[in-house]
Amino acid sequence: MPTEQHAEPRSGPQPEPRHPPARKVSLFVTCVVDQALPEVGVSTVKLLRRAGYEVDFPPDQTCCGQPFFNSGLRHEARKLARRTIDIFADADAIVLPSGSCTSMIRTEYTHLFETEPLWQKAAQMLADKTFELSEFLVHRANWPVPAAGGAEQGQEASGETEETTLTYHDSCHMCRLLGLRKEPRQLLQQSGHTIVEMEESDRCCGFGGVFSVRMPEVSNAMTAEKLRLARQSGVRMLVTSDPGCLTQMRGMLRRGEDLRVEHLATILEEASR
Repeated sequence: MPTEQHAEPRSGPQPEPRHPPARKVSLFVTCVVDQALPEVGVSTVKLLRRAGYEVDFPPDQTCCGQPFFNSGLRHEARKLARRTIDIFADADAIVLPSGSCTSMIRTEYTHLFETEPLWQKAAQMLADKTFELSEFLVHRANWPVPAAGGAEQGQEASGETEETTLTYHDSCHMCRLLGLRKEPRQLLQQSGHTIVEMEESDRCCGFGGVFSVRMPEVSNAMTAEKLRLARQSGVRMLVTSDPGCLTQMRGMLRRGEDLRVEHLATILEEASR
């Protein structure tokens, strides 16, 4: 079979800057945020700016390729991976409001190019500067997120309310592949929120990308159980860091139900205004 022919990746050795680089990040907004949850993207940009960063948004960005990858369509996934690598080649750091898409870039891109050393090196370079939002705010920005209700950082907000008490859902890719569990909780607590842990917080919500499309009955049953556990915690707000989980759980809420399901970026943005 003929081998694929592709141009070399743009990324390569960069000259040392004559002056310290500015605090800049590039936003990879993800498909679900772009098409269904634009407010999450807006909140992410506001948070990064409040943390002292200039935010760049490459307009040519598209899907990271995860749906193709999960469907076994590696050829199509490589096309989107190459595009992503080239578009963000000059970025200082890339931030995503999604553990799922972050894990695709960080853990799967290099596997896509195991027979193409130059592209694999470029994929690794991209992976090394790609961060999920809470990970970036905690470990790179070291941002002292303001506390809800005007409390000083490290102190409890003045009185717990239904608006500041919540439970948190650990998405599969974020907690299992990226190992990010404490970061979103740390930010929520710093912002004055009280976390009531639900039972099995890392139980899958049923989304699973194309899984929810191929096996909707199984997917919806998993989501119903996830929401049952959230309700059982006794709070009225459920927070997650993955847009896919968010849309899946919102879609299964009962009509008129008093349970708010939100993205981490939205809650942190509200608290830090």
